[in-house]
Amino acid sequence: MKTDLAFGIQANDCTVRAWRRSEWRRSITTAALGLVFLFGWSGCQAPPTPLPTGDSVQSEVQTIRQGDTVKVSFPGAPNLDTAQQVRRDGRITLEFVGDVIAAGLTSEELQKDLVQRYSSQLVSKEVTVTITSATFPVFVTGAVLKPGRLVSDHPITVLEAVMEAGGFEPTKADTEGVVVIRQEGGSTKNYTVNLKLVLEGKSNTSFYLQPSDIVYVPEKFSWF
Repeated sequence: MKTDLAFGIQANDCTVRAWRRSEWRRSITTAALGLVFLFGWSGCQAPPTPLPTGDSVQSEVQTIRQGDTVKVSFPGAPNLDTAQQVRRDGRITLEFVGDVIAAGLTSEELQKDLVQRYSSQLVSKEVTVTITSATFPVFVTGAVLKPGRLVSDHPITVLEAVMEAGGFEPTKADTEGVVVIRQEGGSTKNYTVNLKLVLEGKSNTSFYLQPSDIVYVPEKFSWF
């Protein structure tokens, strides 16, 4: 009986040790597969879209939008000068010619249109259109304190938009991998911006947002 009992206890201990070894191997294998999947998945991603510089963004042709305020000047007839906000229907109303579509045009395109409309009434065939105030929406989401829609009336950078959204969540935000999602030419492009370098004063690059850009602040990756 004692031998049997001792043998039974020994058998149980071996079984427990074998089970523990099996579980340990399984955990290591799972972790290894996770690493392979993580790095393999990252390696299959398309290379990031190069960041446009602040200068290139600011130099892009600006299109008049609903809500913008435009100033229309007539050098040869200053009594016709006016400053108006583009209505929701995309139009402004001018003396003698009535409603004129402004939204969707550049300043130069609207100028040419007005020169033609006023051609029979102006001695000096010259009209100047200037956008004096422009409002546009951007969206901030992810690890920020106040995610949501922002409306800006001036050029705004990614960092400024995040600050407008209450700033980063201190313990969660991955400031090195902020993503700007933008619609360009009928396709979606993602730009990754390292705001950690900006916050630490190691970079002075300003990434300016465009209308309807989405700023996504991811959370830091953690195994636990």
